[in-house]
Amino acid sequence: MSAEATNPATPGPMTPGAQRRRSRPRIDLRRLGRAALLGPAVRGRLPDAIGHVVEAHRAHHPDADLDPLRRAYVLAESSHRGQMRKSGEPYITHPLAVTLILAELGAETTTLTASLLHDTVEDTEVTLDQVREEFGEEVRYLVDGVTKLEKVDYGAAAEPETFRKMLVATGSDVRVMSIKLADRLHNMRTLGVMRPEKQARIAKVTRDVLIPLAERLGVQALKTELEDLVFAILHPEEYAHTRQLIVNNASRADDPLDEIAEEVRVVLREAGLQAEVLIRPRHFVSVHRVSRKRGELRGSDFGRLLVLVNEDADCYGVLGELHTCLTPVVSEFKDFIAVPKFNLYQSLHTAVARTDGQVAEVLIRTHQMHKVAEAGVIALGNPYAPPSEEQTDGDGTRAGDAVDGERADPTRPGWLSRLLDWQEAAPDPDTFWSTLREDLAQDREITVYRPDGGTLGLPAGASCVDAAYAQYGEDAHACIGARVNGRLVRLSTVLSDGDTVQLLMGQDAASEPSREWLEHAHTPVARIAITRWLAAHPSPATPPEAPATTRRPSADGPAARPAAADVVVDQPGATVRLAGCCTPVPPDDITGFAVRGGVVTVHRVECAGVTRMKDLGRTEVAVRWGDTSECRVTLFVESFGRPHLLADLTEAIALEGVDIVSATVEPPSQQRVRHTYTLQLPDAADLPVLMRAMRNVPGVFDVGRAQHQTTTP
Repeated sequence: MSAEATNPATPGPMTPGAQRRRSRPRIDLRRLGRAALLGPAVRGRLPDAIGHVVEAHRAHHPDADLDPLRRAYVLAESSHRGQMRKSGEPYITHPLAVTLILAELGAETTTLTASLLHDTVEDTEVTLDQVREEFGEEVRYLVDGVTKLEKVDYGAAAEPETFRKMLVATGSDVRVMSIKLADRLHNMRTLGVMRPEKQARIAKVTRDVLIPLAERLGVQALKTELEDLVFAILHPEEYAHTRQLIVNNASRADDPLDEIAEEVRVVLREAGLQAEVLIRPRHFVSVHRVSRKRGELRGSDFGRLLVLVNEDADCYGVLGELHTCLTPVVSEFKDFIAVPKFNLYQSLHTAVARTDGQVAEVLIRTHQMHKVAEAGVIALGNPYAPPSEEQTDGDGTRAGDAVDGERADPTRPGWLSRLLDWQEAAPDPDTFWSTLREDLAQDREITVYRPDGGTLGLPAGASCVDAAYAQYGEDAHACIGARVNGRLVRLSTVLSDGDTVQLLMGQDAASEPSREWLEHAHTPVARIAITRWLAAHPSPATPPEAPATTRRPSADGPAARPAAADVVVDQPGATVRLAGCCTPVPPDDITGFAVRGGVVTVHRVECAGVTRMKDLGRTEVAVRWGDTSECRVTLFVESFGRPHLLADLTEAIALEGVDIVSATVEPPSQQRVRHTYTLQLPDAADLPVLMRAMRNVPGVFDVGRAQHQTTTP
């Protein structure tokens, strides 16, 4: 399979990549290679071979100093002279191509300089010291970072350690991974010279690790072309089918996207909104996904409309006009400006429909948003450049800069910091590899807030267990519960974007993680920490399950029924029964209902059973408390599981002079235990004191009156 056959970016009328870049033709790398063989340029002049790089670079950075590029090319060309690629091209064509990719994405001069030199230390006699002497510490740092990733053995055993190094290099400076991704893209473009089995092996690693990393760094331009190249190699038949769909659509006499784009231009022009409306063809993998989702494709399915404006507010102005003047598909609306994606992406997404059934997806963003959407962190420039005055705290340091010589990267996404934390804790390469792939499979991030105002970045689907380990590391072993938005919840509770999470940490030495936690841990840092603890404690001590029902007889014996509080009912001969659904006690406001057998059931006025009784047409009976103060009540207790909890609770109840009629303790679940106690109080006025005493038992977080749902008699 030739490089051209596997490369969807090859020019041609049916290729989305080519349509997007038709104003700038594909660079002839072979011609550049021949120019490189002419030797170094005259001192002070730019070599012809890097003319395209310079042109692309000046488009983004018109005032850039080009001398470092000239000197880097001269050193790279002379060092690689005589080396050839497997394709037969001079080796210098490879660093030139990688640098051109980065230049077109807007990379700054330091990154381009390092890109030209990225193979010199690995493949030539050039040393890092020479690079530092000629180009400075920043370029040396980047070249060293890329060099450490160069010798990649794609055997299964080598992959985990290789990509662990890649991860560390990326965390130290995101520009290292930018160069690596561009390097992989050019290698994938020319992969056709290799054996099919090696093509497949490299394509799988690219699919599993590098494409998700490109997604997370926001470099969509690299990600989409890598996806198409991998698609062509691993799924040639589906790729050929998708290619034919695109060819057939290109031959259509009419293009509904053109017509809808013109309608949009008219709407915005009449509204006085300055906007550029473009057609953005879908790449191969995107067309394939849409065809699998929708079946037969319509003309509008082969691309999307892109509306570019100058200001953020204009994005919403465009959205309002489109939704007013055209027919919006409301379910397709997403606001990634107010809530950006984890990879810096910002845009408004919507869709408009025509009467003939054609639906066009529309992306609305500013020019700067578009630049970041295409190039991600590459578009943000040098994160370590000296800050401008408005970026500093007044003392010459950038807000948020690290101290003591640490490199502080303001462009580092939260997910990357998390990966750097857990990669150090991974007990073995296999665990690292599996958890890395799981994390890279996540495609959305949420932000939750701590009570102190801090934030935690977590992948979508994360639970309170994940939040605990994200905040406390291995100290989260002692977590015994959580409050989300002020309410007590289980540790398995899945968090939503914007939740406030308060993690409750146990003071008892017996606090420890449960094996159940693994079922609810989604982040690598949580899963690795829990797994390591369980491995170190093969037989962890867990509180014995309490029996399903524990009963303590009253002083009158097990068969005796304790007396209820005296209730006076205005119905002669009626038998009074206190409702079990709300367990009323003096001085609760109460009401009664006549039921079968001459019985009057007494409910608390606010009980849900009162409404049901009225709906059933039951006769309401006036009732009131009598003179006796003795009463029976049912309480529920929510607690965290720990040794001796049941004994401590029963002791607290006994110290208040209260008899336990019965006690039911449910089996522990996620370290939470629910108890239900039916108690006989000598005086109903003592109930608040009793409940307070029970709440003060360590491990108890809630005590309340029972509100059981019961069937209506």
